[in-house]
Amino acid sequence: MGCGRTGAALATEFEARGHSVAIIDQSGDAFRRLPASFKGQRITGIGFDRDTLVSAGVEDAYGFAAVSDGDNSNILAARVVRETYGVDNVVARIADSGRADVYRRLGIPTVAPVPWTAAQIVSRLLPGGSDDLYLDPSAGIGLRRLRVDSGWVGRRYEDLQQNSGARVAYLVRFGDRLLPNAETLVQEGDEAYFVMATGDGPDPTRVIGRAPEVAK
Repeated sequence: MGCGRTGAALATEFEARGHSVAIIDQSGDAFRRLPASFKGQRITGIGFDRDTLVSAGVEDAYGFAAVSDGDNSNILAARVVRETYGVDNVVARIADSGRADVYRRLGIPTVAPVPWTAAQIVSRLLPGGSDDLYLDPSAGIGLRRLRVDSGWVGRRYEDLQQNSGARVAYLVRFGDRLLPNAETLVQEGDEAYFVMATGDGPDPTRVIGRAPEVAK
């Protein structure tokens, strides 16, 4: 639901991967954002209206993404699709990050673009920057590639984990992958990938991106 830039990009990507796609928007002009090669259904209507959803094939749908520019419309459509038609695989885009947390606790997976964008900018501006490789907003868990401060070189990754609260998933060292154990030492040039909790609470990146003395 929603044929803005995000919706059009999603529809195009899903179709390119071999899926059958239907996209809903209240404005027929919005479908001009789709490429000329798009073969899916273009449904003009309200995305939480049952007749509109049935026309789009919701009764046989594997998944539903609500990405219009209205938070209320997105969450309402996601709930209707899940609760009325039994489609478990739904996601709603919510601009208000506070409300997104509430809906996640109610079992509606949400994507809040503002916190993600802010985190990306912070990670590129400040020392100890990172790359977010995977994020599960519902579980509050992310996989991130972080630069480990050179002050940790020669110390155990186990110590880094204990201090930061993050867990080392794997390393890339001299081009080879490595699954660290309790005795693996930090070496200069390591690419370290961490699994960590996201959201409120202590920030592991503050420990990982600083020398041990500062981190304490």
